[in-house]
Amino acid sequence: MRRLDQLLANLGYCSRREARAFLKTHAVTHRGAPAADPSLKVRAADVLVDGEPLDHPDGLLLLLHKPTGLVCSHDPREGPNVYSLLPERWRARNPQVTSIGRLDKDTSGLLLLTDQTALVHRLTSPRHKVPKTYRVTTDKPIPPGLAALFAAGTLVLQGEAAPCAPAELRIHGPATADIVLTEGRYHQVRRMFASQGCAVVTLHRTHFGPLDLAGVEPTRWRELPLGMFG
Repeated sequence: MRRLDQLLANLGYCSRREARAFLKTHAVTHRGAPAADPSLKVRAADVLVDGEPLDHPDGLLLLLHKPTGLVCSHDPREGPNVYSLLPERWRARNPQVTSIGRLDKDTSGLLLLTDQTALVHRLTSPRHKVPKTYRVTTDKPIPPGLAALFAAGTLVLQGEAAPCAPAELRIHGPATADIVLTEGRYHQVRRMFASQGCAVVTLHRTHFGPLDLAGVEPTRWRELPLGMFG
């Protein structure tokens, strides 16, 4: 059980300091009775706000179709971010909603968001080898032999000591391919292609593990069950 003010603050309804005023201006009930004491110990399932159950009391897991032009950082100095696409209450949750891995400002596609810290660590750990698929277009024809090089697991990027893990490259046209990674180094796809003389023109993540963007338009999201990754 948690204090009512802490619960409301964690779920983004108000800050703990604002809880007393929030309880005066909203119909908050606990087991059917009005709840006016911020220190009341409660279970989330027993609380209603304005007649509605609490908003995702167990946590959030979202699949977002990220457009280009937005960053995955919470630092406002880095520019507009993906969290601005979410409802205000979700942006105020604590722990805060954050991305599972990052897509840079110029990359679009599938991005998972959650407030479950353990899930972030699990799905970004190289030990779990979660495959992520990207559609790539390049500024010049893809060199012959690139698929074999990426698959070999011997490519060492500039400034790094360890080689990249083996990656699958599926070529669809002279300058278009899909690449499947099981790790997530800084700007990895762009750096892998750049190491072989190709600049990435567009980069779009199409899959994260078994998930894809079917039915999700840019800037929109769909909710996922928290337990879907075990």
